[in-house]
Amino acid sequence: MTWSATARGAHQPDNTAFTQQRLPAWQPLLSAGIALPLFFCAGLAFIGLGLGLFYSSNGIKELEYDYTGNPGTGDCSVCAAKGQGRAPPPGCVCSWSFTLPELFPGPVYLYYELSNFYQNNRRYGVSRDDAQLSGLASALRHPANECAPYQFRSDGLPIAPCGAIANSLFNDSFSLWHQRQPSDPFVEVPLDRTAIAWWTDYHVKFRNPPLVNGSLALAFRGTAPPPNWHRPVYELSPDPNNTGFINQDFVVWMRTAALPTFRKLYARIRQGNYSAGLPRGTYRVNITYNYPVRAFGGHKLIILSNISWMGGKNPFLGIAYLVVGSLCIVMGFVMLVVYIRYQDQDDDDNDDE
Repeated sequence: MTWSATARGAHQPDNTAFTQQRLPAWQPLLSAGIALPLFFCAGLAFIGLGLGLFYSSNGIKELEYDYTGNPGTGDCSVCAAKGQGRAPPPGCVCSWSFTLPELFPGPVYLYYELSNFYQNNRRYGVSRDDAQLSGLASALRHPANECAPYQFRSDGLPIAPCGAIANSLFNDSFSLWHQRQPSDPFVEVPLDRTAIAWWTDYHVKFRNPPLVNGSLALAFRGTAPPPNWHRPVYELSPDPNNTGFINQDFVVWMRTAALPTFRKLYARIRQGNYSAGLPRGTYRVNITYNYPVRAFGGHKLIILSNISWMGGKNPFLGIAYLVVGSLCIVMGFVMLVVYIRYQDQDDDDNDDE
């Protein structure tokens, strides 16, 4: 019995106020005088914040153009028809022209948008090899099983980058041209395509394998590009700091979207005469049409947008705050009516006693 008592004592917590849960605690007693002002104050705060977010979102300017190429929707329909539901012949170019009567304030962002594209599909989302994308040389030769059926080519060569996400890389390209006056020639607007990916993705998650004799091509020797690619990964860009697994477009695409309709950043317009925005005049966007979407009933859009302190255009957050704030105010009035009614009843009961 002495041993049992000693054993039990060794496992007991110390006899202190903290371990024995004897610390003093504050338990608020919510009365009508406390709860009602809280509801009204919270409602007013939510409504004020919602109005600010809603009007800020409405102040963001956007221009968008659907260049899917459905029949009768413009010259992009020619490119779509050539592909017959698949990728059109390389080099098919269409355009979108528009006129700005006044300055489109900057900074201006160029996005592409895809719809009915489920990057959040579970099988699609895991079809990648993060070890390979981090530059691990052994993973180039032995891709992860999650990449199947885009793990090895038919001749046995490992695919780099492997997986369905990389295989479906968006490969349309855009250039923007500006004409100030009808008699002036079109001048190309510089598109800043640097730093469009998340900092953590570009500097932490994605790395090229070690160079072999100073060559990235030799580092990828013995691998094959994904089936839908027309060139290997080390030729994505002539810039050595923007090719391979650290290509900005590739890194942006590999961050999968949560919804079937999503936007991804293509470029910023903030250089030269366009640092303050897009001046008035006529603009033309030349589109190299490569990416097929009609086969799965999707759409693709090009979007020009500026931003505010809250980010891009998104009225949902402001509406959500307005709805919650209004509900708080309504509930506050309901509880106030109930409180007044039953308070009078309690007062009558007390008088009767």
